[in-house]
Amino acid sequence: PRWEIPLLGDIPIIGPVLFNQTFIVYLMYAVVAVVAWGLYRTRWGLRLRAVGEHPQAADTVGINVNSSRFWNVSLAGAIAGIGGAYFTLVSVGQFTKEMTAGLGFIALAAVIFGRWDPLRATLAALLFGFATNLQNLLTVLRTPIPSEFMLMLPYVVTIIAVAGFAGQIRGPAAAGKPYIKG
Repeated sequence: PRWEIPLLGDIPIIGPVLFNQTFIVYLMYAVVAVVAWGLYRTRWGLRLRAVGEHPQAADTVGINVNSSRFWNVSLAGAIAGIGGAYFTLVSVGQFTKEMTAGLGFIALAAVIFGRWDPLRATLAALLFGFATNLQNLLTVLRTPIPSEFMLMLPYVVTIIAVAGFAGQIRGPAAAGKPYIKG
């Protein structure tokens, strides 16, 4: 069931969108805030960023790089699992083959467009979600635009966002590279 937050839910336009949601959405607001705070304000975040940028330097100061990577990827998987639960239980309401229809790539684009920052990635995801809902709204309003073009809208917005800024964005230096102590 949806829970409306009193007063905040009454704000025009953004109130119903942000403050009349299910428990999982509110949980994700909290998770994004905690991860963003932890990533830049705690010892854990400093170690995590060190392991992602320069694992040899992190190893030199005594951080167990492989263990840190394992536990942080496990944490990220748990957070992604909450997102998957929302998608299956709330958004779509069932589990079927290919139910995401390429939205995983849009999520990856949100992380890239958000410059690997939790708050920016969340804002990018909201932008791409807005494009998806705009496509649905324009279809319901029976605009003269062909439905094929309407279905392309979220993907076109994603491509424009990532292609327009991809040259300026740099990911973690050690992303995807295995660390072998030596």
